[in-house]
Amino acid sequence: MSKSFRIGIAGLGTVGVGVVKIIQKNADLLEQRCGRPIEIICVSARSKDKDRGVDLSAYEWVDNTEDMAGIDGIDAVVELVGGSEGVAYSLTKQALENGVHVVTANKALVANHGYELASLAEGRDVSLSYEAAVAGGIPVIKALREGFAANRISSIYGILNGTCNYILTDMRETGAEFEDSLVEAQEKGYAEADPSFDIDGVDAGHKICLLASIAFGVKPEFSAVRMTGIRRITGIDIKFAGELGYKLKLLGIARDQGGKLNISVEPCLVPNSSPLAAIEDVYNAVFINGDFVDTPLLTGRGAGEGPTASAVVADIIDLARGFKVPTFGIPADKLKDPVFIDQGEILARYYLRLSVVDQPGVIADVSAILRDYNISIESMVQHGRAPGQAVSVVMTTHKTKYIDIESSCVLIAELETLLDFPCVMRLEDEL
Repeated sequence: MSKSFRIGIAGLGTVGVGVVKIIQKNADLLEQRCGRPIEIICVSARSKDKDRGVDLSAYEWVDNTEDMAGIDGIDAVVELVGGSEGVAYSLTKQALENGVHVVTANKALVANHGYELASLAEGRDVSLSYEAAVAGGIPVIKALREGFAANRISSIYGILNGTCNYILTDMRETGAEFEDSLVEAQEKGYAEADPSFDIDGVDAGHKICLLASIAFGVKPEFSAVRMTGIRRITGIDIKFAGELGYKLKLLGIARDQGGKLNISVEPCLVPNSSPLAAIEDVYNAVFINGDFVDTPLLTGRGAGEGPTASAVVADIIDLARGFKVPTFGIPADKLKDPVFIDQGEILARYYLRLSVVDQPGVIADVSAILRDYNISIESMVQHGRAPGQAVSVVMTTHKTKYIDIESSCVLIAELETLLDFPCVMRLEDEL
């Protein structure tokens, strides 16, 4: 029998337990596909005595998680601790320095320290593998690094956070407001007790940062990703979007525009005819634009025990087979420093919702400000009248610069008839 591929698992939460289950259940199948057994030799987590629903008695328990990097004979550390700093970072760095492969589902770690860790891994001739960090069970990292390796990528975009997609789907289907749909997502286990990373766009920001690095051959620079979440979206926005022929989706978008990168996470209106509009509930979807392929769509569940653990084990299988590729598709020393486009100069159409006091002259005042910033109104919708009361007015614009729509909204918000800061979202008709 060939020598087993020996791994340690750090972190026994949902995904860690899922990895154990897969390796225990499919041991024979994995051995056939790898040409040798995959053997868990040690595990570590915060609590040793917690009942996790799997038998861990055959594995050495490591009290100090960081010690796992130095265990004799270990081939790979599976880092499922989470977080961009602390134990996750120190364990990963030490393992790579020791010439041990690392498999992780930790998007924050790779987005914030990817270049350093990739350089370290390649210098020690080992791998930093992170398929599970983006889009759960959808093999988008493998697709970009291998399946589309012959293509020059011009853009990559999609729905990268299942929690937000679930909330927006629930709001549209039930008529609920954001807070109620968020509670529903938490009760179903789709959102954390503190959902900030999801609903503020940070989770999707980590993911699109990593995808952009692979697609465009640049060092990951998470701090440059512009992120807007879905906290301010109301049921009114959902309804107006529907009337205009759109659905609201939180999108991660990375484009190469003449050698400058435009990377963002933001809620956008996508037309009902777009394939993205059909992606509902907790599902993710990723489009890749290459110069020798059409626009392939990869879709599936973006999170959860099964899909994410499956992606982790897929990375372990590659390593057990002896297959490895550079962390970001090309050698780390060939990655370029990213050059980012001036966001203010980006041209787009916009959805603009105003909560105003219904009285004569309001629209004239708003239109005058928009005129002064060369913003042309394409359409306007207001339902009914409520003299002296609050009403919602929705406008869509022709293409305009982001700096102009942003600056005009600051002035519009100062009008005495405005009751809240304007809600602005992009119309993404070209996706």
